[in-house]
Amino acid sequence: MAKVGYIFKANYDDTFDANKAWMQQYGCVHIVEEAVEQEILRPQWKQLIASLERGDEIVVAKFSNAVRGIRELAAFIELCRIKVVRIISIQDGIDTRGKLFPETTVAQVLEMVGALPEETAALRKVSAHIINLQLNIKSPQEKKRSGSRQERNKNIVDMYNNGHSLDDILAVSGFKSRSSVFRILNKFNVKLNRGNFSGPLGKRKQNEKDDSVKE
Repeated sequence: MAKVGYIFKANYDDTFDANKAWMQQYGCVHIVEEAVEQEILRPQWKQLIASLERGDEIVVAKFSNAVRGIRELAAFIELCRIKVVRIISIQDGIDTRGKLFPETTVAQVLEMVGALPEETAALRKVSAHIINLQLNIKSPQEKKRSGSRQERNKNIVDMYNNGHSLDDILAVSGFKSRSSVFRILNKFNVKLNRGNFSGPLGKRKQNEKDDSVKE
């Protein structure tokens, strides 16, 4: 019968190290650490629940750290009841065998259940905010790369509008194919005026000469 732990690595959680140390000292053979990016799907939590066997013990940092609402809590408790799995919640002071936290009262358990929706909602809000910042705030290196692309695209448009040949534009832009240049021009709705061509170059026929499209 195995003892396993689970911690969702919430941002700004100053209890993470203490909870992990508690689980290790208790004898957990494995401690699952769910990344903040997986707050919605919780794939490792689902795998852990599915792998529980009769007589196992699962230790969570806190119920609001493990489940995402009252329904999930009820389903989790029912599953553990059926599989005869012992549940220990460190911060809630709950042990379904009633041995580790004898001082915990019924009133405190009910208070935990009542506060669960608010705590899980706050956890989701913070996690979503952090992910949003990670996606939308770029590092200096990323900004530099983005700025370089913008500058390159601007040069392509300006050179084309000023009458430069496609060969000149390719040399400056760093692109290897004319189709890439035309893609940028089309993106910025530039009116193409090189000969009879009005779009990206297609695949050339074998008998088509290199000078079939005049600059």
